[in-house]
Amino acid sequence: MNIENIIQSIHSNKKKYYLDLNLKTKTETFTNDLFYTLFDSNITMKNNIGHLTKSFQDITDISCKHKIFDSKKVWENFLTRLPDILNQLNFDAECLYKHDPASNSIEEVIFSYPGFFAIAVFRLSHEFYKQDMPLIPRIMSEYAHRLTGIDIHPGATIGSPFFMDHGTGIVIGETTIIKDHVKIYQGVTLGALQVSKEMKNKKRHPTVKKNVTIYAGATILGGDTIIGENCTIGGNVWLTKSVPDNSIIYNLSETKLKSKD
Repeated sequence: MNIENIIQSIHSNKKKYYLDLNLKTKTETFTNDLFYTLFDSNITMKNNIGHLTKSFQDITDISCKHKIFDSKKVWENFLTRLPDILNQLNFDAECLYKHDPASNSIEEVIFSYPGFFAIAVFRLSHEFYKQDMPLIPRIMSEYAHRLTGIDIHPGATIGSPFFMDHGTGIVIGETTIIKDHVKIYQGVTLGALQVSKEMKNKKRHPTVKKNVTIYAGATILGGDTIIGENCTIGGNVWLTKSVPDNSIIYNLSETKLKSKD
């Protein structure tokens, strides 16, 4: 195959989709700018909101090029929610500081904790997800996933405060519901029992009620699985059935002495 045929073949296959990869880089920059707007003390809020408005229009022009979408209304709705989002995130930061003995200040949490950045991006992307905005919420969430190792689908419902310590390997699926005052450690999966396109519009992921702690490596699966209030789920537990309020679920370890031979 000569070079002209190779180019033609690639060109023909590219026509199958409309992809402007500038959308990815612009959305990642927009996500960072949102985070800085909420937390950087040196930013002039009025000026930065104007900058964000323009950035939002830029990414909307790309993501909604072939769709009818009222970007102005979506942005106005998003801006009205920003004070509440910031209030939730302040609770999240305070919870991380309060419950992690290694943390020295709330500033440290905001600057350096991957769990905080991941929940911040989730809360921002979730607002766009609720308004059926195409592509942008997922690009935002996957940006946070790449940076932190924490995979939270923007469609999940997560109360406040929410605590993720260490965070690496946490997976929270699209239809997960997490109530207030929940603590989750690294490697926890809140996932589906089966992966099937027919399940698209059904609840596939667990519900976690208030005041639950889920320790490292636990896997909880299924849309009918409910973790009751005040439960503690131990490390490496595998659950596909509901747990009543005030339960402690754990795996028993066995200790054997080494043979002297």
